[in-house]
Amino acid sequence: MSLVLTVVVSVLIGTLISTVLSCLPGLHVYNVIGLLVLLVLTLGSHGVTLPPEVYLPFIAGMIVGWSMLNTIPSVFLGAPDESAIFTVLPGQKYLMFGRGFEGAMITGVGGLAGVFFLVLVVGPLAPHYLPVVQQVMRPHMHWVLWVIITYILMSEWPKGGNWGPAGWSKFFDAWRSLLAGLATFLLAGLLGFILLYRSPVSTDMAFQNIMPAFVGLFAVPWCLVNMISGVSVPEQHVAASLDIDGDVILRSVGAGGLGGGFAAFFPVITGGVGGLLAGHATAQRDERVFLMSQGVSKLVYYTGAFMLAFVPGLGITRGGGAWLIRTLYTPRTYYDYFMILGAVAIGGAAAYLMMEPLTRGIIWLIRRFNYRYVSAAALVIIMALVYAITGWVGIFIAAVGTGIGLIPVLFASRRLNCLGILLLPIACNMSGVGHHVAAFLHLV
Repeated sequence: MSLVLTVVVSVLIGTLISTVLSCLPGLHVYNVIGLLVLLVLTLGSHGVTLPPEVYLPFIAGMIVGWSMLNTIPSVFLGAPDESAIFTVLPGQKYLMFGRGFEGAMITGVGGLAGVFFLVLVVGPLAPHYLPVVQQVMRPHMHWVLWVIITYILMSEWPKGGNWGPAGWSKFFDAWRSLLAGLATFLLAGLLGFILLYRSPVSTDMAFQNIMPAFVGLFAVPWCLVNMISGVSVPEQHVAASLDIDGDVILRSVGAGGLGGGFAAFFPVITGGVGGLLAGHATAQRDERVFLMSQGVSKLVYYTGAFMLAFVPGLGITRGGGAWLIRTLYTPRTYYDYFMILGAVAIGGAAAYLMMEPLTRGIIWLIRRFNYRYVSAAALVIIMALVYAITGWVGIFIAAVGTGIGLIPVLFASRRLNCLGILLLPIACNMSGVGHHVAAFLHLV
């Protein structure tokens, strides 16, 4: 088989597998890539060597497909109850008004636009300009990260205290969500320090160290709320066309590309943080632009971070996928870079073609089965995967993470504050005080 055909087949298989991964809420593509890397290393120890033209495009296809198709469970398996209908994100608003198909597909168009942005805009420019930007920014990464953390915490807005006579009750009602956000960030940061310095996960699965905590922080509360609230998802209408045009697409690519690119380039910053910063910076209020820009941001963040490892002359590693790849292969040439660019283009096209049938399948599923049962099944699958990868220790970490992750759900603060699990310990380490904080906490 020729190298070109090998790359194409590998990308398509990886993208196809991502369709299964993306429909399981809480299962991150990096967890599966970690197991894949372990498999390749095990095969190598037994004398079976796979060429990089097999596993690199395969992983690229998984990342591109997952970052685009993961939108589907985020829209259809995260339905709010009626009391929260006007405070949730536009994706869930579309769902509760029977327009979940339209919301998912608009976000998918954003993902496809993100592929074009990476391949046609970032691809040709990255080798020439990003190494220079990296040299200029390297000494300033630590304080930039602290500024971002400060902005995230300060931009948490009061969600109460608007009615009634002035007094302490009104004051505490206004500060309830703010204090919940601060508590979430600090508790998640404390959990991050523990996992970083004194992780109970076995050394054999050290590369999955953070996985059970993320499941507890984000996935389990999602499923539990769906099961308890008893929300009824209205009949979904499958639209014949999408209410978008060139202006919406360009504004979405501008906001999403800015946020996703910033998150991919700076260490620790995630796509959600980048999307928040870009949304505020560009002042986008159109819900279509919000949905599409989130699709752009997510794809540019995950796929762009993976691509950075292949940019000639850059020499940085961002994101879990790139770190895992470094254990197998070190990209050095333009051959590797253009191979990944081609893989991203092919994987993005294939993933978008699968977007509509998968969305229709999820609509059929929630129409056919009770929403509580679907959420319960998702919870069982998630916890089974946590146990299979990290054992009972992982289940315990996930339970602790769930307790923290329920705080923003119960007190109407941002779930983004759960990212303190990464932001706080790594910001401290980049500033040179992480070891002192760990010593204060008796972790070293």
